[in-house]
Amino acid sequence: MTDETAGVGTERRPGVVAREVSGRDVDVMVIGAGQAGLSAGYFLQRAGFAPETGYLLLDAGGGPGGAWRDRWPTLRLGGVHGIHDLPGLALGEPDPDRPAAEVVADYFGAYERKFDLPVRRPVNVIEVRDRADGRLTVRTDAGEWTARALINATGTWRHPFWPYYPGQWSFAGRQLHTADYRGPAEFAGRRVVVVGGGTSAVQLLDEIAEVAEATRWVTRRPPVFNDGDFTEERGRAAVARVDETVRAGRPPSSVVGVTGLVWTPQTRRMEAAGLLNRLPMFARITPGGVVWPDGSSFDADVIFWCTGFRAVLDHLAPLKLRAPGGGILMDGTRVVTDDRVHLIGYGPSASTIGANRAGRDAVREIRRLLDAAPATLG
Repeated sequence: MTDETAGVGTERRPGVVAREVSGRDVDVMVIGAGQAGLSAGYFLQRAGFAPETGYLLLDAGGGPGGAWRDRWPTLRLGGVHGIHDLPGLALGEPDPDRPAAEVVADYFGAYERKFDLPVRRPVNVIEVRDRADGRLTVRTDAGEWTARALINATGTWRHPFWPYYPGQWSFAGRQLHTADYRGPAEFAGRRVVVVGGGTSAVQLLDEIAEVAEATRWVTRRPPVFNDGDFTEERGRAAVARVDETVRAGRPPSSVVGVTGLVWTPQTRRMEAAGLLNRLPMFARITPGGVVWPDGSSFDADVIFWCTGFRAVLDHLAPLKLRAPGGGILMDGTRVVTDDRVHLIGYGPSASTIGANRAGRDAVREIRRLLDAAPATLG
């Protein structure tokens, strides 16, 4: 992540807004300026909230693009499930061979400029706390703001999930996560275990296998491949399944994870080459590799954990939003125990399909809430 800090008095330009240490008061604070955050900003503007005082977006990135900025350079636009258009501005038909990170950063930057969205970056939110007057304090590395309501759109990318297996820290080779991947060259001549059953695991296994000495693909459950393209209807069905989970107060599963894998020319080629001969999870890790319950083993130089991400919510811990089941009890985008707080890019809206609708729904509820309450300041 680029540390592109602009000081007070710095000339403003699209994507980078001067950081000012200030105790500002806003009606609605949006944390995150990825797809979900930009969607919220668009609908806040349409709902009549004024930039800077009515609403503000805080983003930790060094420029537009959200988590897409950090995607590996070899991920081409044609290799992603699909990017749903943001409201009011279509993505168009960019070259599918361009890096997805570049395409999305350009698109999000154009979106911020077109609608003149008030994005402050890079600003890292440290914590959100309740105040005696009913407002929320948003403490950041660029000062404090207060807000009457909060839309959290921080996504998952900055919270990679690393599972634990016996002997993991004795491994003499290298362990890395999808979030660390920058290309296949560093795997040249290596013996690699790729762990994970998602689309990213399969795509990166294909890249790595071209240069590695040997690979093994390991998943907790047998992978399910579906025929046909990843359609919007299939995506919406997956969103509905995740929605059931968060309404019960359980931690959400990944929207992409419940869609399954898709048979494509790439995966058919991988199957023919024997790359999709999936193995069950190993039982333990040794200094030299991994061992399965039946005693079989694989000598490895690298264990590559393509094991997904968890929601970035630690900054909300002071609000005590978590339910006994470990998740946050949700009704749509609204946190049931605190109707000032909405989560988008969380659970069912953690996809390009669900983010736009979630932004619209959150703003509608917040508008209703704030219209019914006095706008007092402490």
